[in-house]
Amino acid sequence: MSSIAGGPARPGDAAEAFLAGAGFERAPWIAVIFAAGIITWFALPHPWQWLAAMAGGAGLALAALALWPPGTAADETRANLRLAAIVCGLVFAFGVATVWARSAIVGAPPIARPAVVLIEGRVLGREDQPGEGRLRLTLAMRDAEAGRALKVRVNVPLDALGKGGPPAGLAEGAVVRLRARLMPPASPMLPGSYDFARAAWFQGLAATGTMVGGLTVVAAAPEGEGLARWQRALAAHVRAAVPGSPGAIAAAFASGDRGGIAEADEAAMRDSGLTHLLSISGLHVSAVIAAAYFAVLRLLALWPALALRLRLPVVAAASGALVGIAYTLLTGAEVPTVRSCVAALLVLGALVLGREALSMRMVAVAAGFVLLLWPESAIGPSFQMSFAAVLAIVALSNSAPVHAFLAHREEPWWMHTGRRTVMLFVTGVVIELALMPIVMFHFHRAGMYGALANVVAIPLVTFVAMPLIALALVFDLAGLGWPFWWVVEQALVLLVGIAHVTAGQAGAVRLMPQISALAVALFAAGACGSACGAEGCGLPDWCRSPRRA
Repeated sequence: MSSIAGGPARPGDAAEAFLAGAGFERAPWIAVIFAAGIITWFALPHPWQWLAAMAGGAGLALAALALWPPGTAADETRANLRLAAIVCGLVFAFGVATVWARSAIVGAPPIARPAVVLIEGRVLGREDQPGEGRLRLTLAMRDAEAGRALKVRVNVPLDALGKGGPPAGLAEGAVVRLRARLMPPASPMLPGSYDFARAAWFQGLAATGTMVGGLTVVAAAPEGEGLARWQRALAAHVRAAVPGSPGAIAAAFASGDRGGIAEADEAAMRDSGLTHLLSISGLHVSAVIAAAYFAVLRLLALWPALALRLRLPVVAAASGALVGIAYTLLTGAEVPTVRSCVAALLVLGALVLGREALSMRMVAVAAGFVLLLWPESAIGPSFQMSFAAVLAIVALSNSAPVHAFLAHREEPWWMHTGRRTVMLFVTGVVIELALMPIVMFHFHRAGMYGALANVVAIPLVTFVAMPLIALALVFDLAGLGWPFWWVVEQALVLLVGIAHVTAGQAGAVRLMPQISALAVALFAAGACGSACGAEGCGLPDWCRSPRRA
């Protein structure tokens, strides 16, 4: 093999040629390197090791500058390799520093030991969980012994509040007095199981516990209509309109409040591979934004004078963005919802600019945004599963076989619909295969028939339940929403039935007590390589995007 300059091959020529040919497709790997720095911080237990990792990243950048200095002969033959080494080294070090800074800023040391204490604190958050017979309060209090401010989370049994339920004025900003048994956040019960203590550290929680005795509202919450109150009021309205678990699921779609879902139904949704429908994430945010986009686009197109003077897709995209942001705030602005909203806004921006909407660059920008604000999410199942699913969808949709299969052609409507149905099933299978190692690693169990269940469940939620919930809420302003609520109830009864039937099949759940981090890392590396190949970065021609093949 000859070198880039035409002479004999030298070490690094292949890497330089690969980087030169990849072009701007190298950019998404910056997010991967940034995540690698964050994960390294979690893997190393001591501060001196974090410093060593940061020094290693900076040392790689300095070594690249020293080995291939600008303005020399190496500048022509190793420019891409030098740039890659500098960027990767500095981004890796920045990832370590980012999560370290986040830990130092928000981390809260746990209380020393379990204790029963009298708490008088301010309510920071209230989460209703009628499905579990409790409500959950996040309180700001002061430790009388240590003299430091604490943030604690207390479960309040609904039975302890009496038949009248939560007292008036119990909302964000209220001051309450109660006695609770507090404990330090629990460490993993088994190696590899969920580490609540780590999650509580990044949430700033010093203790969790349960109320014993009664609760007194010392000072009621200030008057006003905050988003949290709107969210609770909306969830209560939906549950009143649709009874049982269907109503709780409808409330989850409308407001993000999952507290009313029965434990058996939630377990069936999990074992059938449908639990992602209960969390406000990409599917729900995309459906809301897409509905707003097309509704505004079609309505404005009926006004010829406006259609001739404005770029309607820009106006529709702006409207969809505003609706998506409002929906994200209304449903609690949890990390998965914010992540999905950012990705959807990037898609809208790409549509306005006339660029390809689904690309690895879009995924990388969304991932980088989330990791910059919440670096601890890199090791959580929510972040990993969401982006694994998106990567699988983007890689599949950009592959040449899929483009050929979905290409427009003269055919009957039923064949067109059949192709889309087959593609929906194939997408479900690909997503299940992409998520299974991650699910096994975090939860040690996975549903095996999720692809089949999702073929029916996703259209049922996207095209029936969610639009009808929106229509029902609009018609409720005039007291005419009951027909829509009845159809919503039937649709969600069908959804719960699908979950129970799927979860009840033999072999529906696969158990794996232990899966090594190395196995998941190898899987992630292979998935990233395959996704990169679908974008045109060196895998066989049959899987490359038509843009680069």
